[in-house]
Amino acid sequence: MSLDRDEMIAYEGKASMLIRKPVAEVFEAIVDPAITSRFWFTKGSGRLEKGKRVRWDWEMYGASAQVLVLELEKDRRVLIEWSGAGQPPTTVEWTFAARAGTTYVTIANRGFGGSQDEIVKQAIDSTGGFAFHLAGLKAVLEHDIDLNLTADHHPKD
Repeated sequence: MSLDRDEMIAYEGKASMLIRKPVAEVFEAIVDPAITSRFWFTKGSGRLEKGKRVRWDWEMYGASAQVLVLELEKDRRVLIEWSGAGQPPTTVEWTFAARAGTTYVTIANRGFGGSQDEIVKQAIDSTGGFAFHLAGLKAVLEHDIDLNLTADHHPKD
């Protein structure tokens, strides 16, 4: 069974979290690889800027993703297209809502391909992955603690 475009859009991985830091600080943690590498990927080739291509590496897994920044609205929104080895690209959108000195962050990953079962699996996996991403971000920004969530999710034997 194949899905039409509207049905594919309906399937997304989505996670949200309140971060008890000002929106400028939270936004910076996503666009600056020196900060992001503390809680998500291990190495980024550059800062996120609209129209720029960067590479993110997860060295513990030997994995990387090619990233194209489609939109970037300071302290409001980041939209990227990314793909890993052999995978079709999807989009990831971070939105930042300022709330009295705190920030509510929502991440939505869209555009999965394949059969309906494959799309549902990708959406579920994405939701879990971005929940880790937000938990790690919260720990780093609020408590200056690196939880190693990404590395410890699939430890090597």
